[in-house]
Amino acid sequence: MRAEPQAAPYRPDPQITTIAQWIGDGVDAASFPQTLLRFRNQRWDKAVGLGNLTDSEWTGHFGRFEPLPQNLPRPLALKYHGHQFRVYNPEIGDGRGFLFAQFRDASGRLLDLGTKGSGTTPYSRSGDGRLTLKGAVREILATEMLEAQGVNTSKTFSVVETGEELTRGDEPSPTRSAVLTRLSHSHIRIGTFQRLAAFQQDDNLAALVDYCLAQFPGPMPPADAPGREQPAIILMHQAVERLADLAASYMVAGFVHGVLNTDNMNITGESFDYGPWRWLPRWQPEFTAAYFDHQGLYAFGRQPEALRWNLGQLAIALRRLADSEPLIAALDRFGECYQANMIRRFCWRLGVESRGLEHDGQLIDAAEKAMRAGDIGPDIFYFVHRGGRNASGDLAQALAGYEAVGEQDSYWDGPQPEAMLIEEVESIWDAIAGHDDWSLLHAKVAALRQMGNALGEPPAPAGHA
Repeated sequence: MRAEPQAAPYRPDPQITTIAQWIGDGVDAASFPQTLLRFRNQRWDKAVGLGNLTDSEWTGHFGRFEPLPQNLPRPLALKYHGHQFRVYNPEIGDGRGFLFAQFRDASGRLLDLGTKGSGTTPYSRSGDGRLTLKGAVREILATEMLEAQGVNTSKTFSVVETGEELTRGDEPSPTRSAVLTRLSHSHIRIGTFQRLAAFQQDDNLAALVDYCLAQFPGPMPPADAPGREQPAIILMHQAVERLADLAASYMVAGFVHGVLNTDNMNITGESFDYGPWRWLPRWQPEFTAAYFDHQGLYAFGRQPEALRWNLGQLAIALRRLADSEPLIAALDRFGECYQANMIRRFCWRLGVESRGLEHDGQLIDAAEKAMRAGDIGPDIFYFVHRGGRNASGDLAQALAGYEAVGEQDSYWDGPQPEAMLIEEVESIWDAIAGHDDWSLLHAKVAALRQMGNALGEPPAPAGHA
């Protein structure tokens, strides 16, 4: 059984105001024709002290963006650059969203509420600053599935339908509109550091490093790491540990993010900002999520490579504050951190006790071969073989000596696992678009949370205190 998020009082703490002068611009939300509440995350609203809001108060804050008490008086559109498909782009930033509020949860973590589809900002370029309702529904499904699978992900906190008709070139139009609010542990990106480095704002770059170390604390680098007392080096080691774990969690989940650009890389290692995502229908390393990823740069099997490359860009930005050697030493830890996290996350999802690096590595190899041979995806594989059951051939040999973890939940006795293949996603949306029928979405969210309970408490995200 998985623990529910711990309820907490409302504890506003807008720390971003200490660096607001250079990290963002004050903006106003769009004025929408309507604010119709479509999704409220009642698992997480209590965790930040907002569980007692009425629906009317909720839409006031997350549809019209009336400020929360003692919080940011005005939303902040964050500034950043980024490599998009490895092409540097200085013309980006929060183009259809902003940071709305910050507060502490029961453990003391600093959490953000950020938006998607809240209107134009100075960084909208030619965009309208809006979000389709379908895009919001897809983000609900992505975050709920990832959370159930133990991935360190942002949470879809609220979706409010806004009553505008939007035109989009890659889906039927006109289509319905929405504004989404996400709950995240930071919205500081690798691209945030890249922007400051590009403008040679070294004082601000150092201040951002200090902000991240103070607000998102993590472990010190290994005892033999060169430069381990320097703030930029400490942050680099933490980022490597966090993003290596994120890469491993994607691979174990069978998830393809689709757009692993540096502006989509959270310094806390939390996954966020979901666009053309997919889950694998079968084990296929070359599978891509984005129709425009013609070279397969962010294909499923290349995601660890992509995250390591992005960390290299962070190291280049931090080179303005530290020497290359200790930054490279931190980056060189990615492989070992990734392997260690693959093992702990794979064993957790399969429901078996780890037997150490050598045995666990052989088991993962056997699992990949079994998925290829059976032409199946990870969801079915983990479900069928939960706790080491139903194995034969090489897989049975690799599982010999492994012990199951925990009690058997009734979920594992069902006919099939919960999955998130694109056909089901489209069916859920079709019911909403065609009949305003939200029952399939609500049922899916409930089923995913049941699956999360059956999987049990997930591995703690790496690289945090």
